Amino acid sequence: MSRPARLGVGVVSAGRVGAVMGAALARAGHAVVAASGVSRDSVRRAEDLLPGVPLLPPDEVVSKADLVLLALPDDALEGMVRGLAAAGALRPGQIVVHTSGAHGVDVLRPAADQGALPLALHPVMTFTGRAEDLDRLVACSVGVTAQDDDEAAWNVGEALVVEMGSDPIRVPSHARPAYHTALAHAANHLITLIADSADLLRQSGVGTPERLLGPLLSAALDNSLRHGDRALTGPVARGDAGTVRKHLKVLRDNAPELVASYRELARRTARRATDSGLLRGDLSPDVFQAIDEEH
Repeated sequence: MSRPARLGVGVVSAGRVGAVMGAALARAGHAVVAASGVSRDSVRRAEDLLPGVPLLPPDEVVSKADLVLLALPDDALEGMVRGLAAAGALRPGQIVVHTSGAHGVDVLRPAADQGALPLALHPVMTFTGRAEDLDRLVACSVGVTAQDDDEAAWNVGEALVVEMGSDPIRVPSHARPAYHTALAHAANHLITLIADSADLLRQSGVGTPERLLGPLLSAALDNSLRHGDRALTGPVARGDAGTVRKHLKVLRDNAPELVASYRELARRTARRATDSGLLRGDLSPDVFQAIDEEH
């Protein structure tokens, strides 16, 4: 895989993702020539991760760059690209990259119409916007999307990812919505689930719930990725309907806001356990009844 020539990188904007990816590209030998950022946090991140890089309005950042990195919220991306095209900031030969997981390259069509090379590079990780993210970026995968029939563009995207030390994974444009849905469902809802569990432990008088949850959840995640449904354990998979009833009573008495989510996840778990043969057929009806009982 050929290495892209040294590029002048413009970062729009220096948020948690943009500042880190800009720093990763700089570490790979490219030069960050400008960045945009107006909030106090963005300015601080730029000072920490992109020292000496001037902060300019987005159109000026783009006009100075060979590689434009658009690290914007999903809903802001389309308007920004249209605005940059209308302002004449884009030019032929530029590489225009966005970091959104939800979009493919169609959102960059105004840039492509100006002769730019459109790419989507979505790092599959959560960002804090601090220096430690650079090390995490090395260990993560990056979803790469280019125009379907442009193999050279795919190669450029993959080369940029490899330069940052990450693992490029091709994600066709048509698969991008399902790809992002799956990742958000796993990562975002996992955080909510863990936070709810930690709150319930604290409420029950158990100190430092992180010490309990850390090893348990690390093992569960590893087993799930290795073994899929065969990794399921616990009362639902075992067919312990009485324990499920006790869990729901605890939640009704202590955390009623969690009853609906527990039920839905337990129902989904029971279905997967039944389909995979973990939950015995003679115990399955009692488990589903316990999950759905109203009191």
